[in-house]
Amino acid sequence: MNWLYGPYVPKEAPLTAMSLKSRERLYERQTFTTPGIYVRSGFLGLIDQAEGNPKQWGGGMGGYGQRFASLYGRYLIQNSLSAPGNALLQYEPRYDRCRCSGVWPRTRHALLRNFLTYNKTEKELRPQIALYGAAFAAGAISSTWRPQSGALSQGYGNMLTQAEFGLLSNWIGEFAPDIMRTINRKRSHRSGNDK
Repeated sequence: MNWLYGPYVPKEAPLTAMSLKSRERLYERQTFTTPGIYVRSGFLGLIDQAEGNPKQWGGGMGGYGQRFASLYGRYLIQNSLSAPGNALLQYEPRYDRCRCSGVWPRTRHALLRNFLTYNKTEKELRPQIALYGAAFAAGAISSTWRPQSGALSQGYGNMLTQAEFGLLSNWIGEFAPDIMRTINRKRSHRSGNDK
């Protein structure tokens, strides 16, 4: 699990179905103990703050606090619905890094995995029903505490946000190890030349 882009299966690791206990630990980490959900809520809260959305919450730290809490609550609900949904369907909740090479094949893999996941066989792909169903439900539920927002529009908006962040986090998860290796090589090469 990476705090920035979430749970993943390394390229060299075999795909094996998760146990119920592993799923519970993953839910706890994604929802409470790793910074990812807080960073996501904080970042989107800043965007909402800059746009004054919703305007009834005003500005300043009080307005930002309400926006942050609202977004965190929405993602808490989303994780709390998608985790048991994936467990019930026996779907894979982690991103599996592509065993292919090349920027475009790996980018395509990251894109597709945002909408498809493996079932319990870890070989057959299925639509991300639990993930997007939970995103819609969490958005709709959050409309109950957001001023002047409809359940349908909030549900669809949250599905769109899930698609956008899912694409971004999968792409980062796919390429981050390569980027970090390149940075570390350059650092070690520079420090070797400084001696």
